[in-house]
Amino acid sequence: MENIASDQARAALAAVDHARSQVAEEVGLPRGYWWAMAAGWLLLGALGTWTTPWVAGTATTVFGAAHGTFASGLLNGRRRTGQLQVGAALASRRIPLVVVGMLIALVALTILAALVLDADGADHAAMWAAALVAAVVGFGGPEILRVLRRWARA
Repeated sequence: MENIASDQARAALAAVDHARSQVAEEVGLPRGYWWAMAAGWLLLGALGTWTTPWVAGTATTVFGAAHGTFASGLLNGRRRTGQLQVGAALASRRIPLVVVGMLIALVALTILAALVLDADGADHAAMWAAALVAAVVGFGGPEILRVLRRWARA
């Protein structure tokens, strides 16, 4: 260790920093999370379309509570795969805020799409809006999260 040149030490530290950055970039939520979220979105859209507001509201509350309980372990970003366990110092504490912000924006998009479709006279506007957002969540969730994390530096 005493015979290491300063340029070799710099190169080794740069390699470690690069590897750390690559692992931090992998922190996120598994693809199955996003498809489960999309399925829940579709279910809530169907309940909103074909049941009473009381049933739909209760289901939304239960879905939110179940999601909060289930996702709390995932939202810290530390358990994306079974092969990787990232320390809390590497997983940004902003990741849960980014995910929650993204979900709030998706809820707003669902409401806006349903209002636009209803104003246009579409039958089952809530279901169509839910299907639109479910497709966005299922197909693009990880990519959207990756971009939002970059913007938020999380």
